[in-house]
Amino acid sequence: MGDLSGAIQSDLAPLAQKLSTGGSPAAEDPRQTVPVSRSRTKRRTPPRVLYLSFFFPPSRASGVFRGRATANHLAKAGWDVTVLTAPREFFDRHLGGATDDSLESLIDPHIRVERLGLDPYQWETDVRQFGFLRGNFPSITNLFHQRKQRLIFPERYASWMPRVLAKAVTMHARRRFDLILATGNPFVSFAAAWTLGRLLRIPYVVDYRDAWTFNQFTEKIRVPEGGKAMRWEARVLRDAAEIVFVNDGMRRWHAERYPFAADRMTVVPNGWEPEILGRTEYPPPPADRPLRFGYMGTVTPYLPLRVLFDAWRTARSHPLLSGAELNIYGHLGFFPDEAAPLRQTIALEEANGVHYCGPFDKTDVARVYAATDALVLCVPGARYVTSGKVFEYMATGKPVVSVHQPDIAAAEVLAGYPLWFAGPRLDADTVARSLIAAASAARHMSPSVYEAALSHAENYTRDATLGPWEARLRRLLDESQVSHA
Repeated sequence: MGDLSGAIQSDLAPLAQKLSTGGSPAAEDPRQTVPVSRSRTKRRTPPRVLYLSFFFPPSRASGVFRGRATANHLAKAGWDVTVLTAPREFFDRHLGGATDDSLESLIDPHIRVERLGLDPYQWETDVRQFGFLRGNFPSITNLFHQRKQRLIFPERYASWMPRVLAKAVTMHARRRFDLILATGNPFVSFAAAWTLGRLLRIPYVVDYRDAWTFNQFTEKIRVPEGGKAMRWEARVLRDAAEIVFVNDGMRRWHAERYPFAADRMTVVPNGWEPEILGRTEYPPPPADRPLRFGYMGTVTPYLPLRVLFDAWRTARSHPLLSGAELNIYGHLGFFPDEAAPLRQTIALEEANGVHYCGPFDKTDVARVYAATDALVLCVPGARYVTSGKVFEYMATGKPVVSVHQPDIAAAEVLAGYPLWFAGPRLDADTVARSLIAAASAARHMSPSVYEAALSHAENYTRDATLGPWEARLRRLLDESQVSHA
């Protein structure tokens, strides 16, 4: 194939042959939709899944929560789960300390976690760590590295794949996996799943937390048409047993782009964890205390902060919001260089009751929500954006104010939530009216409305969203065994 997976398949092929039923592999059809495992007449052990999740606790990347919840749910449902992820030091040192150590305590203890390294070349900024060639010939070294990456896999995480493949094949040799599950980004995990599916002849499933070849915020293709990334995506989707997306807009886009795989595309929404957030009675805000609005989540340059702050100043002149606070919780930006300008933008609004409260551990989420009377859902305006926070917001049973374009995917989740306040446009006047309506609801909410809000949120617990998917994965294995018995 002229890329890394082809070379590694050649190197690992002899071992893979030994792992096949009867000592020799079945004839390989490159168009095969679902690579199959050796058949069993009856399963006597828990189904064994290899989960490829580069971002996993203690990483605090946004996709970590779905990855952790997926692994935990499968373990709770009786699966034998092994996770291959990146090392802790990579998140600490090369991603600016983007970690939350409390998340590790939330991993099911039955899950085996293997942390595999990668070449930190693109993230290394300490010249003392440069080798002789990079230190003395940086331009030549950079050019060589860029060309090597283009030849291997069109993503900067490509060097993770050789270690993943070697570890997976070694573990499979000791005890077979029944299924490979890969989540992206990064999408090198998809390429690894495809390669392992061919080598080990077992089915694989891919889970799109984010889009691969288009930018879900700008809704534009971000890779060359017909280029290596596009070819890799088509290759992965052609052979996947199931292709999962976080919302239907993402599914529809990919179904139109890759119609040959449309019948295997499904939606598994994100959700919330009752064991973390809890279920408490709603305490009305004290009548003599100004209301507290809150935003929880990473603050990024993509957010419509200017609209939010303009609307906040207008709404705060209303008697219901007299002296009200807008407290912003979370990290500033995904990357260190984004923090300073965001901090400055927020600081300019302090006189208007806007406060930056910093990040909090996942284990403190219930306390933070309990101190808040109404919630602000401020997210980028794109049809393919849901936001994981919307599920936690609904689980509080408190008013939710939308600060985003009206047609984004999050609106589909909020439809039916009785304390959702949104307008037909994203502008300051519309958002100000929503803030005032939410303030009124916070002050005058009835127990019946609160219970109705919680009832809607129950549709999106992790068990509710992941349960049907887990059942499909079991059927996938059963059907594979029956058809190849």
